[in-house]
Parts: sequence; C-alpha cells; structure tokens
Amino acid sequence: MTDTRDKLALALDMDDLVPAMRLAKELQPWFGVAKVGLELFSAAGPDAVVAMLDLGYEVFLDLKLHDIPTTVEKAARVSGALGVRYLTIHAMGGPVMLRAGVEGFLEGAMAAGFERPVPLAVTVLTSDNDAPEHILPKRIGLAIESGAGGVICAGTDVQLVKQLAPRLEAVVPGTRPVGVSSHDQARVTTPHDAVAAGADLLVIGRAVTHADEPARAAKALVDSIA
Repeated sequence: MTDTRDKLALALDMDDLVPAMRLAKELQPWFGVAKVGLELFSAAGPDAVVAMLDLGYEVFLDLKLHDIPTTVEKAARVSGALGVRYLTIHAMGGPVMLRAGVEGFLEGAMAAGFERPVPLAVTVLTSDNDAPEHILPKRIGLAIESGAGGVICAGTDVQLVKQLAPRLEAVVPGTRPVGVSSHDQARVTTPHDAVAAGADLLVIGRAVTHADEPARAAKALVDSIA
C-alpha cells in the first residue's frame, strides 16, 4: 500500500478549499500526493498548498507556467519556497523559459530549507491527439537540457520517455480504469498499464473524485494496479 500510495497524486480540481480538504482527508489512505491545479489555486491561492502540506501530503502544483522567462522564474521561486514538491512548466515555452523556471523552483526550495523538489516539463497534453510525432522527443530533449526532474506525459508516451531519458520521472495524468469514461482525455491508458510501462506518478482525478463513493473507487483503483 505504501509503495502504491507514493505513486498516486489526487487531483483536487475544484473551486473551494473546504470540500477539497474534506476529500483529501477521506482519500489520504490511498494517495500520497495532492495536486493543486489552476482552478483550486485561483480560488484559494497559496493557502491551498499550505492546507495540503498540513494534512501530510506532498504537493503537486499544476500551474503549467508559460510566460516570459523572468516571470516564470519568479513564480517558480515562490512555489519552491512554499514547500511544493512538483511544479509544472510548459516545455513549449522553449529552453530559456524552461530553464528559468527550473532554476527558480530549485533555488526557492533550497533558500527555504526544503529538500530538492521535482520541476516537471509538460510535453504534450493528454487531451491533444494532433501533436506531430517529432514534438514529444523534442520536448523530452528540452527537459533534459533544462535540468528538469521529470516530465508530464500520456501513459502511451512513457516507454519513449524512459528510452530517451531514463533518469526523468514520468508523471502521467489522464489514466482511466476499465469501464470509466475518458471524458476530455484523448490518449488514455489504464492505471495498471501506465505503471507497467514505467510511470513514476499517476495523477488521478475524476475517476475517483466524481465517483458515487470516492473511497471505494480509490480502493478499486489501487487494487487494479497491484
């Protein structure tokens, strides 16, 4: 259970911190990481990060930073100082921007006395089924060049990530257990198949959070990976 729990991030994609905390507490036996995305961060700001840290979660701040290098560097530095473990930065922003974000994130964490965090380069969104084939290898290369600790990729892309960059963590959103709707995700695998391919962390959202009984759905998901 502990090993599986460390591989699962709970996506708290909602606009109110109170129910997000309630759900995080309920599902903590199955998840070791809490993902704070753009919706929750817009609603509650850094308080959402602090709340999840106080519950004992590692925090995955999914802001997909993409701006001029200076702005990305400063935002990433603040995120690192909050104690965030994972932070997403768009690889499509190019090498200068990506490296600025990586360095800001690492420096912010170090200055605040936290362990080295994991900057994540977003390669190709799991909802994007039209990206040219050359894009993924190029963005994996940018992640390596920038010093990122991992990449965001579809489960179908994990094997290529591990072939080209075995040291990078492969973080996979958009997986769905058998029989669960794919919603707006285009390139979907099951959690079991993603882990079998080498995924280091799965981001799990609606398959559990929108279930009639979230705890039961979480247990079934963990059982399907084992």
